[in-house]
Amino acid sequence: MTYALIEWGGTWAPWALLLSVLAAAGYVVDERRSEHPMLALGIFADRTFSAANAMTLLVYAALGAVLFFLVLHLQVVSGYGALAAGVATMPITVCMLVLASRGGALAVRIGPRLPMTLGPLVMAAGTLLLLDVGAGVDYWTGVLPGLTIFGLGLALLVAPLTATVLAAAPDEQAGIASGVNNAVARAGSLLAVAALPVAVGLGGEEYADPAALDAAYRSALVVCAVLLAAGGALSWVLIRDPRDRLSTRRRRPPGRSGRPRWRSGPRSRSRSG
Repeated sequence: MTYALIEWGGTWAPWALLLSVLAAAGYVVDERRSEHPMLALGIFADRTFSAANAMTLLVYAALGAVLFFLVLHLQVVSGYGALAAGVATMPITVCMLVLASRGGALAVRIGPRLPMTLGPLVMAAGTLLLLDVGAGVDYWTGVLPGLTIFGLGLALLVAPLTATVLAAAPDEQAGIASGVNNAVARAGSLLAVAALPVAVGLGGEEYADPAALDAAYRSALVVCAVLLAAGGALSWVLIRDPRDRLSTRRRRPPGRSGRPRWRSGPRSRSRSG
């Protein structure tokens, strides 16, 4: 699929896409029929697990694309060297090192829903600030603020996201749940880097053309901001805090004795003991 996206318009791209679709379908069929599947597909029946992974796909697609386009843009349009362009993204790493654990602690106190909603929205705001990066940009005023805000949003959501994925899966499938989420994150970044340049009209020698790259960069960052906003909206709608889910499961109409009603046969009756 990655090859098909990168080479779209070429002779072999449609065949590569067809092969990827058939391979994915064959994998699902094989896992459903296997007595000991590598990936138990029933794990996706949990709404929170599926929603968290869908949010992961959107957020990490935007993350991969933002870093890909920004580093190229700093070199081709802003005149940075390759090393300087790479080091320029250091604020994201610093934010993660210093604040990711605090984001996890916050989620423990208030639940993951709010951090997983606000995190992508903060990242979207940082992405939009990076639209001003251009020729002759000053790093401290034109690059650092956007990257810092982007990093703060990422630090806010990463720990709650991981914890939510693991909490939504049975204990015996925690390793599989973590592996699925990690694979989704890597796939999101990979597919975005493969597909987005083609979508914004960038390819071949245009990567070295400052005017062409500048236009594509701005379009790509707007798409990334939309993906991040969609990830935040998805979390707000579908993610529930563990205490809310627990109270929902426990909420039953009480009988006269204050105990749950039990249903026996066609009629319901209260019973104690």
